Amino acid sequence: MRIAMVTDYYLPTLGGVQTVIKAHREALESAGHEVVVFAPLAEPSDDPRIVRLPTARGFAPDGYPFTWTPSAAASALHDGLRRHSIEVVHVHTEMFAALAGFEAARELGIPVVQTMHGRIDVYTRSVLPLPAVTTIMLAAMHRRRMSHDAHLDASAPYAGTRTARRMWRLMVSQANHADHVIVPSKHFATKLVDQGVRTPLTVLSNGLEDTVLAEVGSPSARVLGADDDLRVLWCGRLSPEKRPEVFVDAARRLAGIRAEMFGDGVARSRVSSAAAALPHDRLTVHGAVPQSRVLQGMRHAHVLVSSSLDFDNQPMVILEAIAAGLPVVVTDPDLAEMLPDGGGLVTRTPDADGIVETLRELRDAPDRITAMSAAAIAHRDRVAQRTHLDALLDVYRSVLTPPQ
Repeated sequence: MRIAMVTDYYLPTLGGVQTVIKAHREALESAGHEVVVFAPLAEPSDDPRIVRLPTARGFAPDGYPFTWTPSAAASALHDGLRRHSIEVVHVHTEMFAALAGFEAARELGIPVVQTMHGRIDVYTRSVLPLPAVTTIMLAAMHRRRMSHDAHLDASAPYAGTRTARRMWRLMVSQANHADHVIVPSKHFATKLVDQGVRTPLTVLSNGLEDTVLAEVGSPSARVLGADDDLRVLWCGRLSPEKRPEVFVDAARRLAGIRAEMFGDGVARSRVSSAAAALPHDRLTVHGAVPQSRVLQGMRHAHVLVSSSLDFDNQPMVILEAIAAGLPVVVTDPDLAEMLPDGGGLVTRTPDADGIVETLRELRDAPDRITAMSAAAIAHRDRVAQRTHLDALLDVYRSVLTPPQ
């Protein structure tokens, strides 16, 4: 099978979408399929299976290259899809690369699978300047290339503002233009269906490629010695929707820990300034690093903390932590569905107080850390991409088979 992955975000920039596509590609190619990635690129690639889409100059919102113009991107995709004899177009984002993918696929009669990776209503509110205004412009540009016909349930708490509804209408409309929708989590799938997605939908977990699992190696259950500090890891985009400053506040109030943060974003300067005011060695902010460095940090940590709330779908960093045998603490109850039995905890409250309380309990109960780590290790095979490959191929086959 010949598959095109179309995305507005790709390597070497860091993020969950990028690592998902990398995992898909590796697993599919290992099984004998052909994959071509179409994306705007932060730097040139010598990989013939990565095709650079037209990219704006001097404009990179939140540090990501931006596909522009949509017409030029659609033309490039049309030529690329035909040249590589693509059979299925798999779209991973909702911006202009994605729209170009839909347009080119429609012109060539190629079916489209759409993965809904996350809450762009929250992302745009947190990252875009003047979101009440800029989301109007974004939605208008999107609507020029794809009709918006979604009828939303405005009573849902996450759709309570005009700005949020604008972005939900964009998400739902795009999903309904696809031939099949993949959603990595049940909680996000439920929201999409409640808001009017009528396209056939499959809940299909993301997974980690074999090269990542090999790099992690065979982890041992974590042991917290009597004189050891609790080593805590945070990893993600340093952006308001991830709430990194909530984690910094928790680190400030809890002695007996040594914390590290990996990632970059619009909140980097605020996070670094706050971390600098903490006691020596309490918290180190590393910034953007390669995935290998994150995995190295996981091998030496006792616990991973996710401070995100009402935003994340299925964070890849949590899957990486599970593969590394690292206990996981989340503040968002929606993320509980991805935690192994006995291998993770949801804080009692989603604020810094909840993180402090949970980490203090773990620091004072080292045997519990070892038991949680062992539970994560036992769950390791379930986060491998190869475990989910057959289900992904079934989705592709479903859009290639005419309905009876």
